[in-house]
Amino acid sequence: MNSSRLVGILLLVAGIGVAVIAALWIASQVSAGTLSGGGAATTAGVAFVPVALLVGFGIYMIVQGGAQAKEAGEMQKQRQLLDILRSRGQVSVDDMALEMGVPVAQVKNMVHSLVGLQVFSGYINWNEGGILYSAEASSLRELTKCKNCGGEITLAGKGIVACRFCGTEYFLS
Repeated sequence: MNSSRLVGILLLVAGIGVAVIAALWIASQVSAGTLSGGGAATTAGVAFVPVALLVGFGIYMIVQGGAQAKEAGEMQKQRQLLDILRSRGQVSVDDMALEMGVPVAQVKNMVHSLVGLQVFSGYINWNEGGILYSAEASSLRELTKCKNCGGEITLAGKGIVACRFCGTEYFLS
């Protein structure tokens, strides 16, 4: 559990605790006759402010912690993808998806994210089963012809060049 979620849970518990203590105090004062109905309502209204702040901020922190946990999980998957590619040199997108337990589309998105972050360079031939190759960026920057078919390669996006003929995409970092 990350620290944001823990703080959120503690704030939520503190808010509920303050609400219970305030309710018990108001009930005891009303039953003892030292606090009228109007005074009880006013006291409850005043007690509502810190309770609402504690509970509201606690819920906010729990939601933020969940978002952080999700982002950390995505980064862990990206690291796993990079480690597999660097250790093997080449792997099919289908095998990568199966090994990582994610859909093929997510693997493709992760590869494009890693290229955008400039931490991965390599290439993929979508027509031959989607084999993903890890390569040094310096060798790809000097590339003028497709390694697969010898065709002309052109700029296809930020950090991506593609072969017009066979569809092989090269990722530069």
